[in-house]
Amino acid sequence: MRRRITGTRAGILCSVLVMATFVGCQLTSLTGRDSPDTKNYLSYALRLSGESRASATARAIDYTCVDEAAQRSARECVRKLTASAAYWTRHGNTSGMTGPFLNTRFMSIYEARPGYPLLLVPFIAVFGLVLGVWLAGVAVALAGSLFVLATLRAAGAGGAAALCGQVLYLTLPTGTVAMLPMADGLTLACTSAVALGCTLVLDGKRRTAGALLVTCGLSVAFLARYSQALLLAGALAAAFAGLACHRKRRGRPHRPALGLFVLCGGLAAAMQLTTYVLGWPSGHDSAQDLLTHHYQHPDVPDPWPAFLTAERVFWSAWVDHQLREPLLLITLTLAACATLRRPTCLGLLAAATAAGGVLNQAGHPNLDMLAGQRLIVLVWFLPVLAIPQLLTPRIGSGSPDETAPAPGTNPRGRGRQPTATAATALPRLHH
Repeated sequence: MRRRITGTRAGILCSVLVMATFVGCQLTSLTGRDSPDTKNYLSYALRLSGESRASATARAIDYTCVDEAAQRSARECVRKLTASAAYWTRHGNTSGMTGPFLNTRFMSIYEARPGYPLLLVPFIAVFGLVLGVWLAGVAVALAGSLFVLATLRAAGAGGAAALCGQVLYLTLPTGTVAMLPMADGLTLACTSAVALGCTLVLDGKRRTAGALLVTCGLSVAFLARYSQALLLAGALAAAFAGLACHRKRRGRPHRPALGLFVLCGGLAAAMQLTTYVLGWPSGHDSAQDLLTHHYQHPDVPDPWPAFLTAERVFWSAWVDHQLREPLLLITLTLAACATLRRPTCLGLLAAATAAGGVLNQAGHPNLDMLAGQRLIVLVWFLPVLAIPQLLTPRIGSGSPDETAPAPGTNPRGRGRQPTATAATALPRLHH
């Protein structure tokens, strides 16, 4: 007798199929995704694996140059990077976990990002450098997509809508950036976990689990890219402060939002204090980095006027670029329509996360990064979390906490319905 395929099993199969398709597409290029920053993270990871600084530097250079089309150009790439490492070693870069690829002051940025190198260590140890780095990217990309799926289900979205969110996460620049051999993929996965945690806290029934996810997600993101984690925590704290005030004025339960404000604000303060105590690069250092070409020229006595000028130039060029390649504008428009059609706390959460991405890009107004999505990638969480709501039936209109019934309740008052917990948040296609 055949076993009946239930909605839950069908949802799990569809989710697995989505992930398998993504992995199959990524198999077409095990390498070729590196950027100038990749060798810094790889040398750090190899040093954590026990290799000497010279060996870690050489292997990181080999990985960077392996994609050169012709053998001669590959040899030339290795020769140039090896010569550059030798030059900076002679000029004082003689210690640290990263290779001597630039001056010590610039490399201190990557010395303060141990999260991604720590993630790479077991993958490299088991699968080798090339396959290990690729598998680490696959792991964080798939983890991020599952957290997005679970977030939508916990927020009350149907199975089709949750699957839509997972597909969007993997196909939009969030999936592309997650596969880059840099810290951004781990940061994205952590952000997805934070989104799930916030949703669980606002749900009001799984506050402990949600708070733990938020704390762990922001803490790991802090180790991966501390500046982005700090901006995200600050943006979330501001959003939840506004939500708590709004709910209190309207006589609605505001303690979950207030609790998230305290938690995210406290974590942001702890991050800022830790950064200061450890002497990690700050916003002032970021401005000097931009204006001195990675500290290769003397510091600018007052960097902020020139930095603000760079901001104006960058954002003007950025808007022009988006008008010529309007994918982001189109998806943001759809996200705005979805949020206005069905305003929920999930829309507020997505908007706050996107604000963290905008703030991160604002801290690096570099025209060389104009066409890239890496620094502003969190802005894509707005379409990823909002567009799937177009597939959810409209219940009403009003404030974020008025439009949708709490998960686990019947909007018509005829008893309770099963809740979608984080553990059973895979989609059910019969919705």
